[in-house]
Amino acid sequence: MLDFMGKTLIERQILLFKDLGIKDIVIVKGYHGEKIKYRGVKYYYNKRFARTNMLVSLFCAERELNGELIICYADIIFGKNLLRKVINSDGDIVVAVDMEWKKYWKLRYGSLHLDTESLKMDSNGDILTLGRQDVSPSEIDGRFIGLLRFSSCGAENLKRIWHKFKDDFWDSPWQISGRPLCKAYMTDMLQALINEGCKVEALRTANGWIEFDTDKDYEKAIKWGQQGILASVLKIN
Repeated sequence: MLDFMGKTLIERQILLFKDLGIKDIVIVKGYHGEKIKYRGVKYYYNKRFARTNMLVSLFCAERELNGELIICYADIIFGKNLLRKVINSDGDIVVAVDMEWKKYWKLRYGSLHLDTESLKMDSNGDILTLGRQDVSPSEIDGRFIGLLRFSSCGAENLKRIWHKFKDDFWDSPWQISGRPLCKAYMTDMLQALINEGCKVEALRTANGWIEFDTDKDYEKAIKWGQQGILASVLKIN
């Protein structure tokens, strides 16, 4: 597994969670899952990883989706301060949203028109719609990061929505992304929760994270670290 400045991405996440007092850590493995081996972590395996997406992976660990939860993508790095804010946030469903995403996008892509995803909020910071890809920057109030908190009530609603829709929409377009549920993203689930009347709150932040979707993302981030540019969007602990 590739590391980033001395640690793998998942190792960085595990250490941050433990440093902030979270010891009950669960990882759902898929592609090359045999390479992910960390002590003190519980594992589940998505046998259908090649034909499904992140929601199916998440619900491979459904028995763990009880009580207060922090859910995060495995391909991101975030700072301790951001994670602490998410942990300490109120609300049943709280989503970290980067309000200064344009700064990171210009550094990452040199453009605001690549890899865009809609996210609109009301004046109170509650998310109204999200998840439509390749949209104009005018449809983006902030960037979804992939770091979320659910209260016990929020977790119950998460499971309720999954079981309400999974059979009817498994292979059919589900939310505004147009993906079938078996290939849906977390943003699709959040939109379904919103449509069902659940309040999804944005925890607004200014940068404090980066993601690794491609080899180029990794190579650029390594270079930013060497050049001292990385600290402008993320301070590595």
